[in-house]
Amino acid sequence: MLELMDRTAAEEEPPAVSGLAARTGIDVEAESRPRVRPERGRLWTHSQERRLAGANMITVAIMVIVGMSAASGVTPLEAPAAVGRLVGSLLPNSDNAVKRPPVSELLPYGKGMWLYEPDKTESGNVNAIVAKAKAAGLSHLYVRTGSSWNGFYAAPFLDQLLPVAHEANLLVYGWDFPRLIDWNDDVRRAKAAIDHRTPGKHRIDGFSADIETRSEGTHISADVAAAYGRSLREAVGASYPLIATVPRPSPAQNYPYAAVVESFDAIAPMVYWLNRQPDTDVAGALRDLAKFGKPVFPVGQAYDGAPEGGRAGVPPPEELWRFMRFAEAGGAQGVSFWSWQAANSKAWAAITEAEEFRSPAPWMLK
Repeated sequence: MLELMDRTAAEEEPPAVSGLAARTGIDVEAESRPRVRPERGRLWTHSQERRLAGANMITVAIMVIVGMSAASGVTPLEAPAAVGRLVGSLLPNSDNAVKRPPVSELLPYGKGMWLYEPDKTESGNVNAIVAKAKAAGLSHLYVRTGSSWNGFYAAPFLDQLLPVAHEANLLVYGWDFPRLIDWNDDVRRAKAAIDHRTPGKHRIDGFSADIETRSEGTHISADVAAAYGRSLREAVGASYPLIATVPRPSPAQNYPYAAVVESFDAIAPMVYWLNRQPDTDVAGALRDLAKFGKPVFPVGQAYDGAPEGGRAGVPPPEELWRFMRFAEAGGAQGVSFWSWQAANSKAWAAITEAEEFRSPAPWMLK
C-alpha cells in the first residue's frame, strides 16, 4: 500500500511524415496522370504554377529576413539557414519537427522517490527537493496528484516543481489513488492531472495509477479494472506513459493482475518486505510479473513497517542494498522507494551510495 490516510476523508504530437507520405493527395493524383500540353495561351500548367507560388513565398521570406538583419542580428549570410528554420517550424510534417521519444524511453529508469505530502517533503521547497534528489542520484520522482477522496489538487505544487525538476533533468510522474467506485470519474481526474500545464507549459512526464486491494478501500474487480485502464488509455493516447502500481504478488493475493495491467506500459509492484527479506520478495515479484511482458519497476520499502506487522524502524542500508542488487539482477531497469518523508538519513545514504541503477535513462543518451 502506498498510503493509508485516504480512508479518513495528449497532447500527442502528430508523427513526422516525410518523403512520399508527406505529399498531398492532389499532387500524387496530378502526377499520376499522363502529361498534357498546357492550355493555349498559358505559359505554365496548374501544377507548375503551384510550385512557382511556393518558390515565390520562400523568396519573399528570404528578402524579409535579409531586410531585418540589422535589427535581429541575423546577417545576410545567415538568412538561408534562418529561412530553413522558419520553414521547418511551419511544416509540422517536416523532418525538422520535434519528435516525442517513444514511451519505452520515458519509463522510470534509474532510482526514484515517492512524494506524498509536499509540506512534509523538504517543507515544500522545490529547490531543496530537486537538489536533494540530484545529490542522491535520483532520475525521477512520483508526485501524488489526487485520489477519489480528494480530487485533483496538485496543480499549485506542480506549477512550482515541474520547471525546476525538468531543468535538472528529473522526470516527474503523477500518481493517483482511484477507488474504482466510479471509474469514469477516476479517469477524468487522471486526465486532469495529465493535461495540466504550468505557466511555462510543463506537464508531468507520465502517470501511475495506484490500484490497491479491497482492504485499502478499492472496489476492484477484473471487469472494473480493465474498463478503467482501457478508458484511461483511450483518453491519453498510445504515446503517453502509464504505469500500474500494484501489490506484490503473493499466494495470499486474489488480485486481477492481468486485467489491471492490460492497458498500462509498465508495472510498479509495491515490494515492502516488512518481516520478510528484500531479496526473495523482489525476485519473486519480478518472476511472477514477467508473464505480462511489460517492464517492471519495483517500489521498495523506505519506511517503518512496524504498524503493518513488520520489523520496527526503516529498513537498514544492508536491506535496501539487497533490494536494489536483486532487482537489477532480476532484470529491473529502475526502482523507487516509498517514501521521501518517511526515509531516514541512513536510508537516503544507502540509496545515494548504491552502485545499482546509475545508468542514464534512454532519453538522456540522445
